Amino acid sequence: MTARIHLLASVIASAARGITGVQVRWQGCEPDARQRIYFANHSSHLDFVVLWSALPGELRARTRPVAAQDYWQAGVRSYLAQRVFRAVLVARRRTAAEASDARAEAAKVIDQLAEALGESDSLIFFPEGTRGNGEAMAPFRSGLYHLARKRPDVELVPVYLENLSRILPKGEVLPVPLAGLLTFGEPMHLREAEAKDEFLERARAAVGSLRRKVQQ
Repeated sequence: MTARIHLLASVIASAARGITGVQVRWQGCEPDARQRIYFANHSSHLDFVVLWSALPGELRARTRPVAAQDYWQAGVRSYLAQRVFRAVLVARRRTAAEASDARAEAAKVIDQLAEALGESDSLIFFPEGTRGNGEAMAPFRSGLYHLARKRPDVELVPVYLENLSRILPKGEVLPVPLAGLLTFGEPMHLREAEAKDEFLERARAAVGSLRRKVQQ
């Protein structure tokens, strides 16, 4: 059975593309039906919608954003995230008490994401774990590494989103009319016996290299 895109998702995606005027560049890869984890910098609530909308329709139907449960689990946000975009909502640790059993909780999240991938879906993932200021990327958290270990068959595609933090700044509701740019990079995989910190730095550098290409 072919996955279907919710009509409202298509409407929102078209509006986001129109507001941002985003240009899409594929550098080092092309759209492909194989399973992928698109991992990107994160600076705006527009990020996952714009990235999702940049994919061809047949890929959009099988690509799910990963989002923070505490922000997207209530009211209209919950409906949009889960029913419209089929988002995978994951818990974020916020207090020392919540972090006390960090290893067990992190393992549950990775199992949740691996299950969400299934046999045919792809994910949109933000390894920084929270929104930044659009100027510098925070260090990547370990989730991408553990997910790559659990699902080594899935391609990892770096993505850089340019200018979205200026188009919809943190805390603002109305967008600013600026042009955005979205660049897909060359797919990568976790190397055999590659250490966690080494992999995360390599993944972060892959996204960062797309920014440098944009600015040249």
